[in-house]
Amino acid sequence: MKVFKFGGASVKDANGVKNLVSVLQQVDYDNTLIVVSAMGKMTNALEAIIGCYFEDKPKINETLLTVEDFHYNIALELFQSKNHYVFAQITSLFDELKNFLLSNKSPDYNFVYDQVIGYGELISTTIISQYLNQEGLANQWLDVRQLIKTDDYYRRATVNWDNTQQIVSQSIDINKLNITQGFIASDKNNFTTTLGREGSDYTAAILAYCLNADSVTIWKDVRGVLNADPRYFKDTQLLHSISYTEAIELAFYGASVIHPKTLQPLQRKEIPLYVKSFLEPLSQGTVVNKTEGIVPKTPCFIVKQNQVLLSLSTLDFSYVVEDNISEIFNLLSQYKMKVDVIQNSAISFSVCFDNNFNNLEPLLLHLKAKFKVTCHEGVALYTIRHYDSKSVANLEQGKTVLLKQMFQETLQIVTK
Repeated sequence: MKVFKFGGASVKDANGVKNLVSVLQQVDYDNTLIVVSAMGKMTNALEAIIGCYFEDKPKINETLLTVEDFHYNIALELFQSKNHYVFAQITSLFDELKNFLLSNKSPDYNFVYDQVIGYGELISTTIISQYLNQEGLANQWLDVRQLIKTDDYYRRATVNWDNTQQIVSQSIDINKLNITQGFIASDKNNFTTTLGREGSDYTAAILAYCLNADSVTIWKDVRGVLNADPRYFKDTQLLHSISYTEAIELAFYGASVIHPKTLQPLQRKEIPLYVKSFLEPLSQGTVVNKTEGIVPKTPCFIVKQNQVLLSLSTLDFSYVVEDNISEIFNLLSQYKMKVDVIQNSAISFSVCFDNNFNNLEPLLLHLKAKFKVTCHEGVALYTIRHYDSKSVANLEQGKTVLLKQMFQETLQIVTK
């Protein structure tokens, strides 16, 4: 069995859905499981609904109507009749969402987030499944929440591998074309959980692992894995092949093409991962497999914007030692900060992190009770794998460097 993952950019409109069918027809879809994200920017649109739920309830209906119209308009372009069964399915899913927003009693933002956000994937796969049927590609629609089981750490759940393996192996007919959702799962009480932003790649890897798949292909709007993000860097190069280890390094540092958790289950079973263009489905793309290094060998650039850099020192100018560092990391964990870089000396400690959960203000209040704190918000973190002097000089040109750290193969700088 093969596993294909299509992201939101690939199905952002009716033409994208039609192109998905074209891709399947060109590359063969026998014995294939398709994992699909929410359409276009619908995850962001659903986040806006969640924001209204907590901060401006009168605007919920207006915001929700925008999301409904978006999906209904795509369906109207795809299906020959307004009486097609898909419209009843879409309406039913929106009714479920509205009922939750009206009846929920939990004040937990993360819980509410996970119960709402997954409707983007549920609706997109419902529309695509029915369109595949209409075009002669008979398929089985699967609710991934009944397949992948996790704990209840909402917004970044951990997979229960044993339970998931048992369910997946018993539930999926590998001889059929199947379609399911990325990003979402469920806990032991069947509440929806999510695997982290951009977690649809991870979903594909989880299912491939449980099914002993022959391969996973991630269909993107780029040629494959590039040595830099073309939005921020010029003259990017296509990487033809990457080892699992190298790809994990790139993902760890924030390369946006591959989700950080995606590669580990694939590596364990040596399942190759292909990254290819849905605009050029027959082109070579990139393969990640059991090899060494990268081909071609070239510096790889990664940038993470809107980071926070904290520089800490003790109030009495004593050494920053194990007890201090342990306390700092406990606080970072408590406030769900994802740490990207750390650097320390005898009397100072610096840390650069993602403030994904908007918990910076309470974290600073906590830290300032025991430390002198300097905070830089909105900084950029650049990472170069396989750097050379030319690549470093070009990157630093015109920037104010706040922190710099060099290892044998990796350089990281934080800039204003």
